[in-house]
Amino acid sequence: MSLDQKPVPAQPSASSGLSASGDAQDTPPAAWDVRQAGPWIHRDLAANGARFHIAELGEGPLVLLVHGWPEYWWAWRHQLTALAAAGYRAVAVDLRGIGGSDRTPRGYDPGNLALDITGVIRSLGEDRAHLVGHASGGTLAWVAAVMRPSVIQSLTVVSAAHPRDLRRALLTDRKQMAAFEHVLGFQRPWIPERRLVAEDAALVGRYLDAWTGRNQLDRTTVAAYRQAIQIPSTAHCSIEPYRWLLRSMARPDGIQFARRMKKPITAPTLHVQGAADPVLLSHTALGGGEYVAAPYRWRLLPGVGHFPHEEAPEQFTTELLDWIGRHKD
Repeated sequence: MSLDQKPVPAQPSASSGLSASGDAQDTPPAAWDVRQAGPWIHRDLAANGARFHIAELGEGPLVLLVHGWPEYWWAWRHQLTALAAAGYRAVAVDLRGIGGSDRTPRGYDPGNLALDITGVIRSLGEDRAHLVGHASGGTLAWVAAVMRPSVIQSLTVVSAAHPRDLRRALLTDRKQMAAFEHVLGFQRPWIPERRLVAEDAALVGRYLDAWTGRNQLDRTTVAAYRQAIQIPSTAHCSIEPYRWLLRSMARPDGIQFARRMKKPITAPTLHVQGAADPVLLSHTALGGGEYVAAPYRWRLLPGVGHFPHEEAPEQFTTELLDWIGRHKD
């Protein structure tokens, strides 16, 4: 599906209990409808004590795609079709608390969220997968590769520094601290959630526009993400991992997590970064290979912002297909 194609309402989220709206195809989906129609199939599966929504297409080795904030599975629509055409079983998952997945009251620390990912792989009937993660999903990809190395056949991390590098930057680098101003704002109780959904989630739209490079996301795509964040409890659940990130830095659980992430990653790792990313700065992401005891490739994409898979889908997908093709066995 090309970038300018519009999401088409299909089935409502299983948790909504609402019917599809029947709107025309040039209207973004209703806030409760994150199951856009396409060549893929939508289904739910159980993993790690919760229910997860996935979109699936193709047959072959499993490639699991994990979105970042403020997106949901729809972020990978270009890669779903390209991977399936190349002979892979492509699956895009909604993280806990987002899209069509369960909104649980707890479980938003990186260890548990990484176990969600590896649990989804097992629930799909696979022993291993090529794991692809963007932004917060990329952070969880790093963690999953440390916690369950036998499950990760290859790793592709997009717009996400290794957790130890990010921790260091947030403690010592004023430029990265300033770039994470929104994360600092998330630390207040309840106010951030209200701001995110106010005025039809206008703030989310501003974030998306400000975080892209020269290729802006089309208006229908931005509208879909604005609507998805307005699903009840999504704003709260989606920022809980960021609250843990900062609040845990001086706590025993955060310190223990940072120590655990010293363990070398044994999966071949592709690390993709937009050179114009204003959120996760390139110099913060650079250096992730220090933690990889396997083939490692760094790719910096000129003119690309925080969303390489959406801003430059063909270029990104070419890099991804080449990498996983080299590490099929």
